[in-house]
Amino acid sequence: MTDALAEFGMVENGIAVLSALAFAAYLAMLGQPVSWMRTAAKTLAVGLLSVLALMAGGPKLLALALALSALGDAFLAQEGDAAFLGGLGSFLAAHIVYAVLFISSGPGFSEAAIPGLLAVAVFALGMGVLMVRKAGPLAGPVAAYVLAIAVMGLGGVTLGGLVLLGVVAFMASDAILGSEKFLMAETSPGKRLTRPAVWVLYFAGQMLITLGLLA
Repeated sequence: MTDALAEFGMVENGIAVLSALAFAAYLAMLGQPVSWMRTAAKTLAVGLLSVLALMAGGPKLLALALALSALGDAFLAQEGDAAFLGGLGSFLAAHIVYAVLFISSGPGFSEAAIPGLLAVAVFALGMGVLMVRKAGPLAGPVAAYVLAIAVMGLGGVTLGGLVLLGVVAFMASDAILGSEKFLMAETSPGKRLTRPAVWVLYFAGQMLITLGLLA
């Protein structure tokens, strides 16, 4: 990761620092009520990574996936099913863009990638079965989302390195978020741990994917 940052100029490193500061600000505000400051911090954390991708001359699809993710963050910073569906749709689109980017820029599927591909498939299938069974009227969108995650994960396996580490963190974040949404009671004390875990893993995943593709 440090090697990737070393390749950036002063402006790019400044944007990366601002992104990290926005991440830290939202982490500090996790337990607070919805507010414009909280929403802005969450949106800027990954939104600035999209700007970084453009400034560093990275793939346009990377910038697009990050921008769609930031839009999803803006939705998920709010409360209610409408905001959740908006976030779900934004991240569904982001996962599809990531999948296209990974598969089109990677070396393709090989025998060496089979263990990783199987691991992603088993993880996605298990997550899908658990979430869809509990999602009720949201079962259709959730199933489509899990499928998109799986395809993104398969694409990440073909690239390996920082990108694959980022994809694993991203998928873990999604799994915890889905468990929080559909498997845990609203008043569960476990949410004090899952909420920061979701955010830390998610941001780490996006940062690793970004640096892996820009390195």
